[in-house]
Amino acid sequence: MAGHLIRRLHQRSTQVFLREAQRAGLELTQVQFAALETLSRNEGIDQAQLAALIAYDRATIGGVVERLERKALLRREVSPRDRRARVLTLTPEGRALIERFLPVVAGLQDEILSELTPEERRQLHALMGKALGPDAP
Repeated sequence: MAGHLIRRLHQRSTQVFLREAQRAGLELTQVQFAALETLSRNEGIDQAQLAALIAYDRATIGGVVERLERKALLRREVSPRDRRARVLTLTPEGRALIERFLPVVAGLQDEILSELTPEERRQLHALMGKALGPDAP
């Protein structure tokens, strides 16, 4: 069944990511990396926007942000436009981590999908995007 295969592929992806993060001396999850990488392209967004962009639950994004803040990889400040919102920015350490680790993560894609040809990888990517629908980030 598709759900089982998707879960297995996710397990492989997680295992490969965590192994390489550990090799790089990083205590970082895939969700934390996604948050940092998204912030590097969308500086100054709030937590709700971040949650939407990485397709993560708004109720739990606060914990992800809190852990990244404790690691001094991002700053969370009250929005000057909306006192209820928290604006997020990368610290210099967060930006350096993304610059150093992004090429590693990009290289992992080949390992995760090692059994597929480049054309099959493009097809899989297109089909997964289609399955997620037009509103998927």
